[in-house]
Amino acid sequence: MAERVRRLRVEEDIVRQGGGAAAAARQHGKNRLTARERIAGLLDPGTPLLELGVWAGWGLYAEWGGAPAAGVVCGLGRVSGRWTMVIANDATVKAGAFFPMTVKKVLRCQTIALENHLPLIYLVDSSGVFLPLQDEVFPDIDDFGRVFRHNAVASARGIPQIAAIMGNCVAGGAYLPVMCDTILMTEGSGLYLAGPALVQAAIGQLVTSDELGGARLHAALSGTADFREPNDEACLVRIRSLMSRLGPPAPGPFNRIPAVEPARAAADLYQIFPADPQQPYDIRVLLACILDAGGAGGTPGLAFDEYRPEFGQTLVCGYGRLGGFAVGIVANQKLTVKRSTASGGKRLEFGGVIYPESADKAARFIMDCNQSHIPLLFFHDVNGFMVGKEMEAAGIIRSGAKMVNAVANSVVPKLAVILGGSFGAGNYAMCGRAYDPRFLFAWPTARFAVMGGEQAANTLLEIKVRQLEKTGHALYPEERKELLAGIHASYEEHSDPRYAAARLWVDAILDPLETRAHLIAALEIAALNPDLPAFRTGVLQT
Repeated sequence: MAERVRRLRVEEDIVRQGGGAAAAARQHGKNRLTARERIAGLLDPGTPLLELGVWAGWGLYAEWGGAPAAGVVCGLGRVSGRWTMVIANDATVKAGAFFPMTVKKVLRCQTIALENHLPLIYLVDSSGVFLPLQDEVFPDIDDFGRVFRHNAVASARGIPQIAAIMGNCVAGGAYLPVMCDTILMTEGSGLYLAGPALVQAAIGQLVTSDELGGARLHAALSGTADFREPNDEACLVRIRSLMSRLGPPAPGPFNRIPAVEPARAAADLYQIFPADPQQPYDIRVLLACILDAGGAGGTPGLAFDEYRPEFGQTLVCGYGRLGGFAVGIVANQKLTVKRSTASGGKRLEFGGVIYPESADKAARFIMDCNQSHIPLLFFHDVNGFMVGKEMEAAGIIRSGAKMVNAVANSVVPKLAVILGGSFGAGNYAMCGRAYDPRFLFAWPTARFAVMGGEQAANTLLEIKVRQLEKTGHALYPEERKELLAGIHASYEEHSDPRYAAARLWVDAILDPLETRAHLIAALEIAALNPDLPAFRTGVLQT
């Protein structure tokens, strides 16, 4: 695990260099800071940025020279003491142009802000849409126009939005700051629907960038900019001043007491979680490194109160605390257990597999947490639902549908961490991306796919063999082995956590040692939204 984390951090350091040292030097030559320098100057001293989507665009757009972090730096940090979502265009990456994944990353961060009533700060320095890929950026429901819709919706909901134009702000992208509540501009920046070259081509007018849409024009003539600042540093100081005047957030409806450190050290996670995904481990031991007081001890309100511990044992459900917050835990148990059946027999149940009793228990527990306004934490290491004649007769589909229904209709905040496998419908039942977790984190050992690599590779091989046999070609054993290895390698690449993070299926890949801190921050942020709608499930298959 430590080696996996080390390799990921080396790669992340490269991603964080954006367009590289030469591009950063060009930015400094314009008397401008880089995106990361701007964010560092914006956040409260000594407080970190919880960066989101650092892997966005990883391995994509190679034909265009790549787009590290999708050309935009985003994350959560404290500004004048307030949790804030910060979105900063990285002008060292293709002049801050919007690639398809740039749009999706900005939309994801806006969605987090909307769900959690977070103030939004945009540090704008972008040349607009990356034109060679405009057909993938412009027209669809989750494309560029949705960014401005989110601006309007956030403003209507009273979520503060501050936009600082600190470089280029061109074409359709010009709507983003103008749809915010407060607009700042630095000297040398430009805000216009069409740049000088396009204006000359369209109407034959010769005009400089400053004459067309400079800071003075928008501060003194158009009345668009609220504040005109001499440079980046002064602009950041002004933003911090404006943020310090925001009214306090409404209190959240969740129970919180002073936090207690876990009973086990976080470093133990490296030993508890096995390097081999086939090896068993006890999820309760792992939770003892993350939950307050390790979820153990006899102190009322601190103990991990496990729900129905003798029933449906391949899922562990229970009430605990994290950072002082009352939380409900739904976690896959990786130990194999022997279960007594109603007829007096014994049944072996495999760890990481959801059985009918497990799904029934989890569905009821999730409903109880919603009834009691207790946020839900899901810890994935799931192979999927159990299959076979006995399971079908026991109603595995019905029980699974009940659990998925409860997850889908939950109104309390849901957070998810993918520790190991997250396969098939197990991903859905454990609150995968499609089920709107407020935050979704992954460990370096995470894997995402419709089924495990071994099963998938063998299934795909058999399909390929049958196709070849229809053409009269029978595979030799060596050919079969080579084909299987190729299929397996491709499948493993696509289930890699970096592949998922590149497409924003997860918000961040965490060192296991960071898990507790990130989850506590996520709970604090989720508590900023005090509004919980009524909980309803609709029709349940019983």
